[in-house]
Amino acid sequence: MGEIANFVAYIYAPAVLVTPLGALSIIVSACLAHFLLNERIQKMGIVGCVSCIVGSVVIVIHAPQEHTPSSVQDIWTLATQPAFLVYVVATLSAVLALVFHFEPHYGQTNILVYLGICSLMGSLTVVSIKAIGIAIKLTLDGMSQIAYPQTWFFLTVAVICVITQLIYLNKALDTFNATLVSPVYYVMFTTFTIIASVIMFKDWSGQNAGSIASEICGLITVLSGTIILHVTREQEPPPPPVGTVTWFINGDSLKSPEEEHLITHHRLDEYYEP
Repeated sequence: MGEIANFVAYIYAPAVLVTPLGALSIIVSACLAHFLLNERIQKMGIVGCVSCIVGSVVIVIHAPQEHTPSSVQDIWTLATQPAFLVYVVATLSAVLALVFHFEPHYGQTNILVYLGICSLMGSLTVVSIKAIGIAIKLTLDGMSQIAYPQTWFFLTVAVICVITQLIYLNKALDTFNATLVSPVYYVMFTTFTIIASVIMFKDWSGQNAGSIASEICGLITVLSGTIILHVTREQEPPPPPVGTVTWFINGDSLKSPEEEHLITHHRLDEYYEP
């Protein structure tokens, strides 16, 4: 249901506003984990939460107005403008280079390879999803967009990009720690998505330099808060090695057999000896 609401948000608001606000879900998750899973939020984690909230408020205050196209053909015109075509070509070229050259050599050691693919494809996913959402909205308003081939083209692009994202995001999670994957992916995905949206939908067109600068500062604040929240998250203690005996004392420390005298039982007919 959250993803459905996120999809609807892209219809009525620019991606420059919607995408950074996704950081609020991280705050909700951290709070729920604190109360339901007894995961402690460190002091710097609280600072990260506050940073996300402050940055989100700044972005909302200075967010640009949404200009909804009147038909899917208008969206196609935006998608085929030279500036966005250059971005698409550059994105696909980078993805192909990462998949065929960098992944075989550096995929298992450099987290930016997998997450770069996810983030670049994710930016195309968002603009395609936004186009599909606008087409659905116009159709529900009585102006059917189903007959236009551009609608099905955007749907095809969205499906391909989503599948590609899922494949390489799973590879990243299988290879690297989730506490590292989550903030890096969020920062890269948000950055590329905003760049794609600004180029295609001209979100910043008509805004003054002060509003744009405020949005960028708000975005940096949100990204910084997200990184702080993940970096300072309480780590689970590593499991004890197989074949060792450990137990908790006073709930906060561990002892091993080498640190305490044990009682060894050899045979049933013998006394216990220390």
